[in-house]
Amino acid sequence: MVLDLSSQRLDRSRPLREQIYPMVRSLILTGAIKPGEVIDEKAIAAQLHVSRTPVREAVKRLSDEHLVEVVAQSATRAAKMDRSAIEEAFLIRRALEMESAAQAAGHMSQEHADHLHDILARHERAVERRQFVEAIAQDDAFHRAIADMSGLPRLWSMIEISKAQLDRCRHLMLPRAGQAEATLEQHREIIRGLNSRDPAKAAAAMKAHLDAAWKSTAAVLDGPGLG
Repeated sequence: MVLDLSSQRLDRSRPLREQIYPMVRSLILTGAIKPGEVIDEKAIAAQLHVSRTPVREAVKRLSDEHLVEVVAQSATRAAKMDRSAIEEAFLIRRALEMESAAQAAGHMSQEHADHLHDILARHERAVERRQFVEAIAQDDAFHRAIADMSGLPRLWSMIEISKAQLDRCRHLMLPRAGQAEATLEQHREIIRGLNSRDPAKAAAAMKAHLDAAWKSTAAVLDGPGLG
């Protein structure tokens, strides 16, 4: 693993592990650290000019999400992509996000609708510019906004952990022809479901979106080159 983290800046007034965790997590999710690749805690610590302790703590948190495999007396590696674990993650995410949409429908306002449309516009611009990492960030912002509307403050953190395995596939899927455009239209349908203020319609729109995403994910998993 050869990584250049020299441009990363840490805020020494904040817990270092809380800053290193999303940094390493992003490297795994985007494929910068490939499945099965060794994670060199010493090298990461040296590049960030920190001790190994906060790096080790961040890696431990990633192992709790099954993104990292820590083997005693051996190398720490990015977990390989396992189809059964990814399918389980999908089922958990779908259940949580359908409930998120159902709960959010009862709170939907024009202000919420405007906010979702703003995120959708940023998502669309990122797709047009083929900025796929940014597109995924805006996709997440859309789903998080709905979770925030639900009135369940811990819901998004649970969704984010459950979908970690799925996120590794998303970076492989978005460049596929038509995938991003289909996602945008499905998001519009979710907004329509939320605007109806009908929990069942909102949940159904979310289910249709995530089922379509899973169909594309399964195609990637069943194709050649799964790590």
